Amino acid sequence: MTDLISEPITALDRTNRRVEDYANASRSPATRRAYAHDWQDFTRWCASHAVEHLPATPATIAAYITDLAEQHRTVSTITRRMTAISQAHQLAGQTTPTRDERVRTVLKGIKRTLGTAQQGKAPATIEVVRILLQQLEHGILGTRDRALILLGFAGAFRRSELVSFDVADVTFSELGMVLKLRHSKTDQEGEGRKIAIPYGLIPTTCPVRALEVWLHDAGIATGAIFRPIDRHGNVKSQRLTAQSVALVIKRYAAAAGLQVDDFSGHSLRAGFATTAAAAGVAERNIMRQTGHTSVKTVRKYIRQGELFRDNPAGQLGL
Repeated sequence: MTDLISEPITALDRTNRRVEDYANASRSPATRRAYAHDWQDFTRWCASHAVEHLPATPATIAAYITDLAEQHRTVSTITRRMTAISQAHQLAGQTTPTRDERVRTVLKGIKRTLGTAQQGKAPATIEVVRILLQQLEHGILGTRDRALILLGFAGAFRRSELVSFDVADVTFSELGMVLKLRHSKTDQEGEGRKIAIPYGLIPTTCPVRALEVWLHDAGIATGAIFRPIDRHGNVKSQRLTAQSVALVIKRYAAAAGLQVDDFSGHSLRAGFATTAAAAGVAERNIMRQTGHTSVKTVRKYIRQGELFRDNPAGQLGL
């Protein structure tokens, strides 16, 4: 029996591997996971209906999204599934079937039938934030959660951003503090941006003072700012997870008698935009704090915040 001799790895092979690495790095890990899940759903559907998934025909895509609509999937989910299918075909060097006019017509009909309005989580406005703070635990846990809630609200941070901060990312000054956000969902190149948080007018709701107290009481001088705390009140060394932010919000919402399912880790970010809009803050200034790159996205919160501002029904003398 002759020994099998493996083919040597050429410079082109190594380059091709790096091409794949860079292609993967063009999207966030969360986006890659979502696309992988969507592609798996499509391939399973194709297998169960005995049709080819790569390349897929426009007729297959039209049937698939119709089936999703019949399962009462949201328009955003259906659209994301189509994006994943398109990406898979492009990476495989195939013509994407999602651009076919028949598929676009079916999707348009689905949108008209199901509607495109999304049922988002409730924003934690300043009124809600004050209610949550009234439910805080005593001791070090309450100290951490006060800083977590106030910083998340004042900075309009995504939950993943909020738990990503290290002590080295914060600079305190006589005006407040500046946080360096090293990476975010809309900053795929990792350029980073700085967010200023001024001192609050009320000490108990001041995010700057709350963070200073937490760092002091927890004895945190380096590393992750927000960390888990065990049942004995010991502050752990590891970083708090993004999911934990949502659990904190939900726990205090439940304690306050609010509808728990209406709130999530995103509620603080949405609450900032809604509260700022209600206070008459300019759209561009809201976006500067939130880091939104889409005017359409941030205007959802602005419209909600402006519902009662200069409302003509309030001037009818009722």
